[in-house]
Amino acid sequence: MNIFTTFIRGKEKHNGGRHVKTTGIGDRWLLAATIILAAIGILMVYDSSVAIALRDFANPYYFVREQVKWLVLGFLAFGICSRVPYTIFRAFAVPMLLGTLVLLIAVFIPGFGVRALGAHRWLNFGIFIVQPAELAKLTMVIYLAAWFSTKERGRLLAFLLLIGMVVGLVVIEPDLGTAVTILGTALAMYFLSGAPIMHFVGLIPVLLTGIAGLAVVQPYRLRRVLTFLNPDADPLGSSYQIRQVLLALGSGGLFGVGLGKSRQKYEYLPEANTDSIFAILGEETGFIGTTIVLVLFLFLVWRCFKIARRVNEPFGKMLVLGIGSWIGIQTFINIGSMVAVVPLTGVPLPLISYGGSNLVITLGALGIVYNISKKSHE
Repeated sequence: MNIFTTFIRGKEKHNGGRHVKTTGIGDRWLLAATIILAAIGILMVYDSSVAIALRDFANPYYFVREQVKWLVLGFLAFGICSRVPYTIFRAFAVPMLLGTLVLLIAVFIPGFGVRALGAHRWLNFGIFIVQPAELAKLTMVIYLAAWFSTKERGRLLAFLLLIGMVVGLVVIEPDLGTAVTILGTALAMYFLSGAPIMHFVGLIPVLLTGIAGLAVVQPYRLRRVLTFLNPDADPLGSSYQIRQVLLALGSGGLFGVGLGKSRQKYEYLPEANTDSIFAILGEETGFIGTTIVLVLFLFLVWRCFKIARRVNEPFGKMLVLGIGSWIGIQTFINIGSMVAVVPLTGVPLPLISYGGSNLVITLGALGIVYNISKKSHE
């Protein structure tokens, strides 16, 4: 047992020898942080997408209107997942994982899979488009939570084979950023499940080498790595986006230029309403605004880990740990790439970036955490 597992398990609360349970009230702080971040997301999607919405659809409200629709569906998913017995996800862990694998393969089927910007990442169901890689984040967490909630020896090889299969399908789409998010989340869950620390130490150099190899095997990924190492190279080419991101953040200063007054959103900054939305936030609200958002994300992840510490049921504990790790890792990758701490990877900022699949699935996952938070209280 490692020190992190010891911390997460915490102390059980008892009342006359029995575990304390609530009467159905979930973690209000978690709910509040979720609602605030989602509201900020709606504001920033509208603010950052006005120019491209006018250009592509002659309607400045197009993207925010779509995001509001997805937000309603997302909170519907939150409500459902917060009310159904969360143990049902354990019963369906295997079918959900198998279904996700089928969907990840289906993106390559002509006429069903959608190819855009050289990538196969979406499925067209007629009335809506789904990104299976986003679903894979949640189904992997559910499956690993079910698996790791029982003690088992010698599961490292099986774990690596499973992760290699899922991550491999995401990589060939290609979507390296999402693949790294899934991989990081899976490693965090494996470690927090009580695996020997030497397994973790031994895997790190192997995985870093693998990620580095994937990054340089494709020309566009190699350019991103070289740009990360030397942002001044090719200012109108491979380093254009990160230079515009840093220009936006630098222009924001302490208090920002003011809401609605961004210049970078007028087609200077690529992906302003999706992957680069944090840069627009920084430009308009400055260091103060970005710090508030960052603190909200840290608070959200901290609440997840705090809830996990109070839960004694193994599956519920691992499920909350997995969701909290996933949101924390994805947030770090997105914001880290915006401030040039890690290379640009094209990962959306949870609850804030434009995108239906990411928003609905993230809110559904947080609904599960809220559900589990009802099982114990401070």
